[in-house]
Amino acid sequence: MSKKRVLFVTQEMNPYTTVSEISAVVRKLAPFTQGKGMEVRVLMPKYGSINERRHRLHEVVRLSGMNIIVDDDDFPLIIKVASLPGARLQVYFLDNEEFFKRKFVFGGEDEKPFEDNQERMVFFCKGVIETVKKFGWPPDIIHCHGWMTSLVPFYLKTVYKNDPIFEQSSIVYSAYDNSYEKTFTKRFFEIAAINQLEPEDLSDFNVRNKAKLLLGGIKHADAIVKGSKSLSKDVEALIGEENKPSLDFLEDENEMAAAMVDFYKGLFEKVS
Repeated sequence: MSKKRVLFVTQEMNPYTTVSEISAVVRKLAPFTQGKGMEVRVLMPKYGSINERRHRLHEVVRLSGMNIIVDDDDFPLIIKVASLPGARLQVYFLDNEEFFKRKFVFGGEDEKPFEDNQERMVFFCKGVIETVKKFGWPPDIIHCHGWMTSLVPFYLKTVYKNDPIFEQSSIVYSAYDNSYEKTFTKRFFEIAAINQLEPEDLSDFNVRNKAKLLLGGIKHADAIVKGSKSLSKDVEALIGEENKPSLDFLEDENEMAAAMVDFYKGLFEKVS
């Protein structure tokens, strides 16, 4: 029997970033999942703050060379890879000079969020899906971590819904406390409307013309995880309303990892 495949899509991961709780969660969960007999890959952005020499990143030429369209402009997608220290696990980094070659992750030295975070998000989410297609590696589970991944479940349920690579994939979305969407403008709905989509198609992300990324991620996922101890009232309410498989927040990393693997196994059984 072939191993089940779990793809982690994350905005952060130790030891490459230490921005928030997400970095530690994915660092614990990815190798733990692999240790339970599953085949694991991780995709994340290649921020300029990541030292390529120290972490031994190198370009994957066969995967690089694609162009990702964001707001009618073409942006080259470069794929790099590294082995996670202490684990035989591949971490793939999505790179682009325009979006990621800067010293800071989500905001400048003054901690003010970058104005193009919405474009960076669209580039990353679309780039992730196109990269997995190029892998030719159909994941059984796609687990998205953080606000920057929120469009992945939506794109998979709309633009890519008939793609055979993803036809057996269950999408898990971990919702973490998020403040970056406050800087998103009304243009987000136009930028995120890729391919044949229209801004109206992003209504699940739109509350009075304000971007609500977690709501859209939850709405289009097959299963939900509470990644933060406290979430906003509207997020908590939607999780309760959706009637989807869900996992509550667990503070202990070991308990969290064990519970998550059991959660995955439940989703495998549901699909089969």
